[in-house]
Amino acid sequence: MATIHLNDTSLYYEDTGGSGAPIVFSHGLLWNTNLFAPQIAALAGRYRCVAYDHRGQGRSPESIYRSVSMESLTADAAALVEALGLGPVHFCGLSMGGFVAMRLAVARPDLIRSLVLMETSADPETFASKTKYRALNLLARLFGPSLIANAVMPIMFGKTALKDPDRATERSEWKKQMLSNRPSIWRAVNGVIEREGVYDTLEKITAPTLVIVGDEDVATVPAKAQRIATAIKGARLVVIPRAGHSATVEQPNAVTGAIATFFGEVES
Repeated sequence: MATIHLNDTSLYYEDTGGSGAPIVFSHGLLWNTNLFAPQIAALAGRYRCVAYDHRGQGRSPESIYRSVSMESLTADAAALVEALGLGPVHFCGLSMGGFVAMRLAVARPDLIRSLVLMETSADPETFASKTKYRALNLLARLFGPSLIANAVMPIMFGKTALKDPDRATERSEWKKQMLSNRPSIWRAVNGVIEREGVYDTLEKITAPTLVIVGDEDVATVPAKAQRIATAIKGARLVVIPRAGHSATVEQPNAVTGAIATFFGEVES
């Protein structure tokens, strides 16, 4: 556990160390490094796993900007890889982390050995989703995240995980994670809402790419994953059954298995 100063901010990160090929994990909105805990636990024996919190989220300092842009997050990711001497890396991004991963692979292909793009989209938000997310963001900013938690849970998680009576404790922990976000999280949400699409740049990505999506994801639906996989030459699509927008914790074994198989093929 450490903090590194770069660009105009600092980033909290966790590094397992080791001599294995490096993997960088980039989390989604409302999360932190915990999103990849199952994968890191399984892969740390073979790889050097580095997970970090985006600026303004998790244990990284708050952002001072009205909107945390995807461009600033991409610059942060590049600076982190360079500062730690990691590149080229296997870069694994979920949702917001996937927005960063695609931009990084286009702008700095020298830093990328392979890409894993999970529960993400290359397109901008639709007018309907912008309207919905802006309303939720305003309510959370004015009254706190507890007011919108019940509305956000079905966006973040699939119906299987939300309805399984045996996973009540996990759901409680997931909600606790959501509620732990600082009031300033609205700045990061603005960055997601206002981001531009990058679909037209995906043909520039040459790194081996795995695209993962849960079949119950309603935030970035499977069709968006298929669209990405089609646009990146040689990309492979894996659909995770009974998983929503947070597949790494909803179906951790399936996700870890897909990632491990992919990295093994790339390394060989």
